[in-house]
Amino acid sequence: MTAKQIKAKSTLREYAESIAVAVLLALFIRTFVVQAFKIPSGSMIPTLLIGDHILVNKFIYGPRIPYTRARLFHLKKPQRGDVVVFLEPTTQDKDFIKRVIGLPGETIQVIDRTVYVNGQPLDEHHYAYFSNPSYARDLDNFGPLTIPEDSYFMMGDNRENSSDSRVWGPVPFHLIKGKAFMIYWSWDSPHRRVQWGRLGRLIR
Repeated sequence: MTAKQIKAKSTLREYAESIAVAVLLALFIRTFVVQAFKIPSGSMIPTLLIGDHILVNKFIYGPRIPYTRARLFHLKKPQRGDVVVFLEPTTQDKDFIKRVIGLPGETIQVIDRTVYVNGQPLDEHHYAYFSNPSYARDLDNFGPLTIPEDSYFMMGDNRENSSDSRVWGPVPFHLIKGKAFMIYWSWDSPHRRVQWGRLGRLIR
């Protein structure tokens, strides 16, 4: 093998190693640190719109070990008001995004659309949305239900268009993937345009 061939092989190997490292790093970040998700439905309107692309912090609640219920560690547990991504609890085959409304051990009840936590009304004026306040729906009343240990009660901000814990019950902590924290891209499909005003918006 000539010196030129050896140099070419060495260069090719360097490129291959660099690509392999980049791929492994990307997989590590996606699995344990931050992952991107796209919003496919209107269940979180007005906080999140169809076509929003969001970043989810998977590190904050503890990196989940793939294909297990275990976490390497956790910095904190979900708090009321957090917008979180989790595996839908009945089938566990797709990701949902909702807001944490009830914490382990609390009693949740919904009376005429008002959420009560341990008998006290919850202030939801900055996120709960009703597109048709005069329309009565079965889920306008719910409970009371005491949330099991290490589980969380989730609800969509768009209360008239959300399948959530009122339908399939509390979500166990091991199904929660992470906390949504920012919109990095937003595409309005019907009008085929970027929603520039939403880019970089923090999710609260």
